[in-house]
Amino acid sequence: MIDPSPRHLAWLAPRFLLFFVLLLFAGQSLQAGPGQHAVASAHPLATAAAQEVLAAGGNAFDAAVAVTAALGVVEPQGSGLGGGGFFLLHRADDGYSVMVDARETAPAAAHPDLYLDADGEVIPGLSLDGPLAAGIPGMPAALGHLAANYGRLSLADSLGPAIRLAEEGLPVDATFLQMARFRLQALSDGADAARVFLREGELPEEGEAIVQPQLAATLRRIADRGPAGFYEGEIAQRLVEGVRAAGGIWTLEDLANYELVEREPVVLHYRGARIVSASPPSSGGIAIGQMLNILAAGGNGYGDDEVQRVHLLVEAMRRAYRDRALYLGDPDHVDVPVARLLSAEYASRLRADIDPDRATPSAELPLEAADAAAGPERSALDRESEQTTHFSVMDAEGNRVAATITLNYPFGSGFMPPGTGVLLNNEMDDFAARPGEPNVYGLIGFEANAIRPHRRPLSSMSPTFVETADRVAVLGTPGGSRIITMVLQGILAILDGAGAAEVVQARRFHHQYLPDRIEYETGALGSRVQLQLARRGHALSPQVRPFGNMQVVIWDRTHDRIEVASDPRGNGSAAVFTPATAPEQRGAP
Repeated sequence: MIDPSPRHLAWLAPRFLLFFVLLLFAGQSLQAGPGQHAVASAHPLATAAAQEVLAAGGNAFDAAVAVTAALGVVEPQGSGLGGGGFFLLHRADDGYSVMVDARETAPAAAHPDLYLDADGEVIPGLSLDGPLAAGIPGMPAALGHLAANYGRLSLADSLGPAIRLAEEGLPVDATFLQMARFRLQALSDGADAARVFLREGELPEEGEAIVQPQLAATLRRIADRGPAGFYEGEIAQRLVEGVRAAGGIWTLEDLANYELVEREPVVLHYRGARIVSASPPSSGGIAIGQMLNILAAGGNGYGDDEVQRVHLLVEAMRRAYRDRALYLGDPDHVDVPVARLLSAEYASRLRADIDPDRATPSAELPLEAADAAAGPERSALDRESEQTTHFSVMDAEGNRVAATITLNYPFGSGFMPPGTGVLLNNEMDDFAARPGEPNVYGLIGFEANAIRPHRRPLSSMSPTFVETADRVAVLGTPGGSRIITMVLQGILAILDGAGAAEVVQARRFHHQYLPDRIEYETGALGSRVQLQLARRGHALSPQVRPFGNMQVVIWDRTHDRIEVASDPRGNGSAAVFTPATAPEQRGAP
């Protein structure tokens, strides 16, 4: 009971006032949005699909459905219904953030020796090409989940632009041809994929239309019946029959039992910012957190010395990727020590182990398992930006989505089950086919990421939000094993005050423990920096092809301004537009 005496009321009154002031500002913070819609994606037609849905009264989550489906049509080398990904969501009206895990799962018949020969050696290509390489897709489940639980429009409305694109066709561009040439054999091995993407076994001419009527029909079934239109009934039957006839191990039960999972994101705090990123089975949030914690353990700084900055970042990358290999996997099947890996005490130990004047050879950082290979010298490392994709969306109310979605390798497994129009992923390669055996991106893994029935393979996809007192950023990128370090560098640039265009244009460098080398884009490291790093014992590996295809939205709340940028390394576009007005395009036409 409250004491009604004047003395008590005098004590209570200022507290009630403070409560109502806080409530007022909290309400403004939660409900106020940028007043404009913002979209950045890897293809102009996908950005246009989001604009169409937002103009029809949809929110950021409806736009995410539209962009996802459209990218699967216009960038078949990078994503689609036969793949999966992670969707990081923030709902403005109550401040709720969540990661929608639509990662593919291993079929029930999968086992640790699936890709090994009688001598225990990995069979080249078996986890990459054909239906045995494919996990059970999560993308159709994600589309239905977003529409039903977060969107305003019907699933059919949000899938409309993608269906239209698949039916009407779109011209082949140079990126498609480059990736199709790289994966020509895998596409040729399957009659349906060859029929859609090739012309009598040869590449189509640039500008020639690719029409996908069977994909449009599958999208229509999902629009009419929700995810059940994919995981059950006629489409499911065609998927399983096609996979098994070509040597795969899917069953109808595998499809019917697929479960999408909502997970609590990884939340980090660094230099006054709140950073929200992907949680396991993504390794992104934890690895980014470890690297930021290592920086923070030294007082957040490295002065103005660029050599020392790169050295420290590389040593942080080296240690985070070592821990990725040892400890990370599907959290529903593996006990991932998240609290320990993200603890300040552990970061201090890692920081204390860094010699400020000498590179730590990766061989000196012990692995609690068999010796690992040094990592492959494979062309996939130079092509990873085109077989995964990312988009960033923020609507006028402040709802936002960062989503990284994929088939894994260019055109996934290259296999399309007859009568479906669905190109299947090859995410099974993201498991550790054998302890310490590098995958196609040179990443190693052990028991935590071993092949097991129903497991989700470990991923590097890292959709991320950065929240400071005056700005909110939505970012992410494709890039295989380099995704994590690219997003880290994007976060640091944002915290240093960089605008969206500056973030996406910045040159990037990378280290992933094994192979033990710094990979870097042209222009990322000056000649003096290269010389000094080499003197410290770092192996340097310049890369001809660019890194990533970052998509960024930044809301500057202080100046009431929203910025968008699509990476100039890619063919994407970004747009800002006021509801019910014509859009203002940024990026590729």
